Amino acid sequence: MRSIGQDLLSPRLRLGVTGLSRSGKTVFTTALVHHLVRHSPLPAFRPAAEGRIRRARLAPQPDDDVPRFPFEAHLARIAEDRLWPASTNRIAELRLELDYERRAGWRSGPAGLTLDIVDYPGEWLLDLALLDRSFAEWSRESVAGSRQPGRAALAAPWLAALAEADPAEPADEARAARLAEAFRTYLLALRAEPEAVATTPPGRFLMPGDLAGSPALTFAPLDLPSDAAPAPGSLAALMERRYESYKSRVVGPFFRDHFQRIERQIVLVDVLAAVDAGPAALAELETALDRVLLAFNAGRNTFLSRLFAPRAERVLFAATKADHIHHTSHDRLERLLRLLVSRAVRRSEGAGAKVGSVALASVRATRETTVLEGRTTLRAVAGTPEAGEVVGGEVFDGRTEAAIFPGELPEDPEAVFRGALEPGSLRFPRFRPPPVPVDAAGRVGVLPHIRLDRALDFLIGDRLA
Repeated sequence: MRSIGQDLLSPRLRLGVTGLSRSGKTVFTTALVHHLVRHSPLPAFRPAAEGRIRRARLAPQPDDDVPRFPFEAHLARIAEDRLWPASTNRIAELRLELDYERRAGWRSGPAGLTLDIVDYPGEWLLDLALLDRSFAEWSRESVAGSRQPGRAALAAPWLAALAEADPAEPADEARAARLAEAFRTYLLALRAEPEAVATTPPGRFLMPGDLAGSPALTFAPLDLPSDAAPAPGSLAALMERRYESYKSRVVGPFFRDHFQRIERQIVLVDVLAAVDAGPAALAELETALDRVLLAFNAGRNTFLSRLFAPRAERVLFAATKADHIHHTSHDRLERLLRLLVSRAVRRSEGAGAKVGSVALASVRATRETTVLEGRTTLRAVAGTPEAGEVVGGEVFDGRTEAAIFPGELPEDPEAVFRGALEPGSLRFPRFRPPPVPVDAAGRVGVLPHIRLDRALDFLIGDRLA
């Protein structure tokens, strides 16, 4: 635990990086650190544009019990192998020490800031809602949700397993394991299908981290007959005990030791995937983002709160993969993102937090071009689709560059919710990272990006003034 004197003499800022699965968390963190350490030109990041960043260097890991974010391995995979790093499935940290010059004025002169970056799965945030829910309440919500018309088909195997389980039967480890696995399979199906987002906790069922295979994850909701307390020794009693243990031993410590200490937060969102999946996916994403922001202790920090109970005073929502569409649609993508989070933003701003939005690409994998379709010239993007990607019936080999017209987002973002786009009508193949020069000493050239500098300025620019 740092003392007040340490925080006064060596200011520190804790930045959280999160997002739901496949939103680009690992790539964002890697690119952010790369540009700061490399001293890249960042025109929209005012401290860098004004030449006031003197040095940024990696420092020893801040918390001995948290894995270090493997920045070097991820950067090498992007630059040397032209492959995307593996997705975030557990919490990781990295510390940067920034030396900078304050702006002219009575505070001018050299200064420093310690930036602790905390990278964690957004699915874990959804678990915070469990802290205020009993096992019976969670069971009722989860079972009712699985029986909704849009989910019943995906949930059929899980519901079949649930129908065979009597909450009053004697506790049995084999039965508990089968139910837990069937429930986990259902949650994975929710995320894999067009909805692409699973808002039903527990999030560790999707991103178990080091808890994979643990008894802490061997529980599931039950179709409980009433609010009566489960009989001792029953299956319901076993599930309730493990549910409460999960809350106290997994969710609670994450909230207390990591999440509650975050002062700045970026939430990465794959809006394009939800748009292409249709209105149901967008509605599911909107619900998930509202729950994510509801979990934040958002609001303006005071001197004492910053020292003892930091609040998330700035939250940035970022629509990722902006390089998959032409820049003429970027403002439409950002408007759609703002619509998705509008309800949550109003609540956070009311508490004094500053909430922003941006469309970005942490690492730009494409360049802009045009293609002819008949006599029509279409604005397109060109890049190297990954091996096995299929666009317009053509299967790509991972080596051949292709120019692709992705389609255009509607001018009115609300039209997307009304079904203005047919699901699957847009073209968003997964592109390989771009070629980047690497010198003999292993120094990686500048990774291209879209508005990463703008995101940096919103998140930490004011602390480097």
